[in-house]
Amino acid sequence: MKITDLRCAVIGKHPIVRIVTDEGLYGLGEVEFTKTYLKPFVLHFRDALIGEDPTDVERVMLRIRQRGSFKPYGAAVSAIEHALWDIAGKAAGVPVYKLLGGKVRDKVRVYNGSIRKKRSGDRPEDYAADVKWMMERPENFFMVKQGISFHSNMKTSIEGFHYGVSQPNHYHGAMDQGVISERGFNHMLDCVAAMKEVLGDKVSLALDCGPGWMLPDAIRFAQAVEKYNLMWLEDMLTGDYVPWVNPQAYRELTTSTSTPIHTGEQIYLRHNFKELIETQAVRVVGPDPADIGGIAELKWVAEHAYMHRQRPARPRCADQCLCNFAGKLYRLRISERFGSVLERDRHRPAEADRPGQHGRALGRAGPRRRHRCGGGKAVSPRGGRRLLRLSGRGPADGEGRPGSCFVDRAPPVISSPPASFLSGR
Repeated sequence: MKITDLRCAVIGKHPIVRIVTDEGLYGLGEVEFTKTYLKPFVLHFRDALIGEDPTDVERVMLRIRQRGSFKPYGAAVSAIEHALWDIAGKAAGVPVYKLLGGKVRDKVRVYNGSIRKKRSGDRPEDYAADVKWMMERPENFFMVKQGISFHSNMKTSIEGFHYGVSQPNHYHGAMDQGVISERGFNHMLDCVAAMKEVLGDKVSLALDCGPGWMLPDAIRFAQAVEKYNLMWLEDMLTGDYVPWVNPQAYRELTTSTSTPIHTGEQIYLRHNFKELIETQAVRVVGPDPADIGGIAELKWVAEHAYMHRQRPARPRCADQCLCNFAGKLYRLRISERFGSVLERDRHRPAEADRPGQHGRALGRAGPRRRHRCGGGKAVSPRGGRRLLRLSGRGPADGEGRPGSCFVDRAPPVISSPPASFLSGR
């Protein structure tokens, strides 16, 4: 089998990668909707892929992996890697996780990181009302994550929040940074206290904090919230779109507090997690499979973190398939629920049903509300907390189709890709 073409179409706002082979099989991958501009970067890999055997995934990746970088540019390489595994799974007649060691667990806890309504403001009572709404949702999530500080509007909505210079918000992830004022510091503590008063010990709370903090502020805040037993503080020093890691500063922060410190979603390749993990610089690593360089990179990082007794937690990513893959393959503990264009918005041409990466055949019509992630289904176990049940016994109970790893859900059509993108060869 040989690769004959690499295509990319922007559907909705998501660049969708399609790798075509001479045997009629194709693979799909997806880039996050905030990175529409990556389409030409995806396509510039075309010449490097043509003529290669897509089932030799690692061999193909060695040709392009060094051309990626920290978020956002690792997303192009990641989407191509996902599409290669999609083809490999279809060619072998098994879901992708079977090619990478099989499953470890049948259920994966998912937390609420994205099911939201517009908050009424940035006051403590607004945060309290917001988590109350989340807590009462039918999904019964075991944990919610809230943005504060530089990862929220309070950096501009609260007068005198910090002493830095605010950046114009021309693009996703523009980073403000600076020393946080006493007023800003106390405001954040009031918001945390208000949320915990609502959540109690029934639903856990994590905070997405930055990046942009100065180390002394981060240490003071982490120590101040220890009494609330937060799941983690995320991306205080570095994070979204920051093209470096700074493990020494993270280690100083981590060793100063009992509150777990989390980072990693912007990091590209396992090599850039090595010092974070081996020096115990953080307690939680959160590689994003749609930015780190792909599924195999994510697996290597999760196993390395587990070996050092750190918690791996997958953050949001475009490809909802990884929620399934993570639970079936290795010891990834919790996963953020985040929608996917391939789950929600994907164009479905009128062609015969065939196995697909996304856990559903093309060409079906009619609404389907059943969630099935590579053959799994969403369930609420005892205690009512949201889990994703991952089945692995065969087609009768929903074993994934070949290459399958996405949530099964009927989407509305938002936009149509060009015919050249959809043609088989």
